[in-house]
Amino acid sequence: MRQSLNLAFLWRRAAASSIVRRSMRTLPRSAVQVRAGDDGVLTYLVDLPPEDLPPVRGRDLEAAWEAAGALARAARPGRPRVFRFRGRGGECVDLALTDPDACCWARAVDQTVGMGHSYGLSLCLRLLALVDLLGRAAWARGRAAIGAGPHPALLSAAGEVPLTPDLRLDEPRLRARLSHLPRFGDAPSPGARA
Repeated sequence: MRQSLNLAFLWRRAAASSIVRRSMRTLPRSAVQVRAGDDGVLTYLVDLPPEDLPPVRGRDLEAAWEAAGALARAARPGRPRVFRFRGRGGECVDLALTDPDACCWARAVDQTVGMGHSYGLSLCLRLLALVDLLGRAAWARGRAAIGAGPHPALLSAAGEVPLTPDLRLDEPRLRARLSHLPRFGDAPSPGARA
């Protein structure tokens, strides 16, 4: 009896620790270098092309989405950030975040899982790409409800499809993964089960 309690305690203790933190240990931390400039701008030098960043968990995207909303409501924008990725052919891909909303999204990721590693950086870029997608693609906006945020399946798919070299979600793959989902507000098809 005593031994089974100890095993249950150890299982709970291991389960209570962050899955993200455990998975980050397996990622090459040297792939991302972060430097703070005298002007407060954070610069990320990434020795990977954007399309080689790892997938992320949908629930981590959801947590970052909610954290960004809380920061925005508190009027607490983040610092400007500059990202430089090394492309597969040696070329560089640059992204500068200076928009207060984008800086707020990045700050939310930095506060939830950190961005000094490829997982956190991937989470941030996927979150920004998802916000971009919801702003420009009508088919995607139908998978998010005002006040409720993106559908869990959209978050999960956005975490798994690759990023493109231009730092967007692979839209054809994302759309294919979500083709079975009804849009918010659409009536169920006749004979569909509730």
